[in-house]
Amino acid sequence: MAQVVAAAGAAGAARPLGGASGADSLRPVARLPFGPRDARERWSGSVASRGRREHPVASVISADAEVMPVSADDDAVVKEEENFQHLKAVQQLATAANGVWSKPNVRRKTKIVCTIGPSTNTREMIWNLAEAGMNVARLNMSHGDHASHQKVIDLVKEYNAQTKDNVIALMVDTKGPEVRSGDLPQPIFLETGQEFTFTIKRGVGTETCVSVNYDDFVNDVEAGDMLLVDGGMMSFLVKSKTEDSVKCEVIDGGELKSRRHLNVRGKSATLPSITDKDWDDIKFGVENQVDYYAVSFVKDAQVVHELKDYLRSNNYSGLYKQRGRRFECVLTMFPFYFDSGSNADIHVIVKIESADSIPNLHSIITASDGAMVARGDLGAELPIEEVPLLQEEIIRMCRSMGKAVIVATNMLESMIVHPTPTRAEVSDIAIAVREGADAVMLSGETAHGKFPLKAVKVMHTVALRTEATIIGGETPSNLGQVFKNHMSEMFAYHSTMMSNTLGTSIVVFTRTGFMSILLSHYRPSGTIFAFTDQEIVRQRLALYQGVCPVHMEFSDCAEKTFADALSYLLKHGMVKEGEEVALVQSGRQPIWRSQSTHNIQVRKV
Repeated sequence: MAQVVAAAGAAGAARPLGGASGADSLRPVARLPFGPRDARERWSGSVASRGRREHPVASVISADAEVMPVSADDDAVVKEEENFQHLKAVQQLATAANGVWSKPNVRRKTKIVCTIGPSTNTREMIWNLAEAGMNVARLNMSHGDHASHQKVIDLVKEYNAQTKDNVIALMVDTKGPEVRSGDLPQPIFLETGQEFTFTIKRGVGTETCVSVNYDDFVNDVEAGDMLLVDGGMMSFLVKSKTEDSVKCEVIDGGELKSRRHLNVRGKSATLPSITDKDWDDIKFGVENQVDYYAVSFVKDAQVVHELKDYLRSNNYSGLYKQRGRRFECVLTMFPFYFDSGSNADIHVIVKIESADSIPNLHSIITASDGAMVARGDLGAELPIEEVPLLQEEIIRMCRSMGKAVIVATNMLESMIVHPTPTRAEVSDIAIAVREGADAVMLSGETAHGKFPLKAVKVMHTVALRTEATIIGGETPSNLGQVFKNHMSEMFAYHSTMMSNTLGTSIVVFTRTGFMSILLSHYRPSGTIFAFTDQEIVRQRLALYQGVCPVHMEFSDCAEKTFADALSYLLKHGMVKEGEEVALVQSGRQPIWRSQSTHNIQVRKV
């Protein structure tokens, strides 16, 4: 897996770690056939590896020196040299962690979505986030106004225009229907066992009662329901209700502040998934040609169809490119993703975060272009122990349907205020990567946290390290069912097998992104270099696992375009001279070939 983890400068060439891991793998290898060293060897070898799962892993540390004592008198010298080499290895690891691993490159496959907010909405910070590893900039429409979001969009577009070897996609995340408590003159502290009332009357804010912004709140709850504040930071048991009020007992007390988010365990509010504010935000996204919508609290597929119908009727001139005397639609947009004839240009990501969405999960994901596992509200409306199981199921379902999937919420929550993550958070990222997520997301960590750049670097290094232990080419058994009517599927499959067998990257040329996305879902071990002459496709591909999108004008001559592409990869250090790559010509829209001709080539750079 040397293509995943690379060594830097003096660190030397990568080498397999075998069974040893952690500090043991940093110790210089020394064959000492006597005394205390035997015990150390036994620990770093058979004992250390016992019960551990073997993975093909590469190290960033090179330990070429071996210390061989010639007599027992040399033992002290050996120990001193050992200590020196161990400290040197640790220092090299720190250098690698702050150098090679902290800088994003095409080798990391899992993408990173960053929420832009007050901590990161400047030109300098967006540039720094992109260099640290951000692939998608998320605009949370629950906060800020169109003017502040417009500033971020303009900055991201400026970055994309100036940077040819990296690209950032834009995602608008709608607010959705939210039930919130009203304003309070000051925070109030509620104790367990105390009575408290929520009312639909406006303007109420006392020590025993507060307003709710949802008129049907009383109708949606029943005696015995559990009401959660901010996903469970406080909880209330509903005891009774009147025409305009719900009387509760405090179960888990705490400080209640103004405008807190409210959920009812096991229930969803009977509000439309797309509110009037959301429609305004969606129109704002269309006007700014964003790449993705993340739609909150989707309960059924009808919501997705409604949004896509709107997008089809609101295309803009950027969808068409003049070719000679005629205009050609450059987005016959993924016939696999959209209905025939669709010209929609913005992909729809459904946020799975309500209890009502679970029974309709299959139809919702089928109608969409991808899903986000929004674990915050999902864990509030459903038993919290169900969340990891649902995460795994949603990822599996998206993989089997060929849809993008993002894991979100609380991934590095502690880094909002602390410079280092908890070990559980590190494991959380690793689990999402192992389960096959296309992307992992940061919310408050980058929006208003104290250490946004460190959070991105942690996510980058953990994802990169985890990917080094994953064997490429492992695909869901039923992945092919969704593509069974496409010849391209067979070529994507065999391209993946060829890439994995030969240890090569894959080069593909696309005007729609279809073949690149198909290859991504097969998860080849090598990078997928997707060359496209459409900037909008380049940006959209930034979300997909393992895809490195590159914008390049295509020549009428296929051979010249191939040569230009390989020269670009060589110039930017993405491949090495003499390295082999698998070049794929397939997909829905032929380029330099007939409709019925598909091929795979292996070329030397």
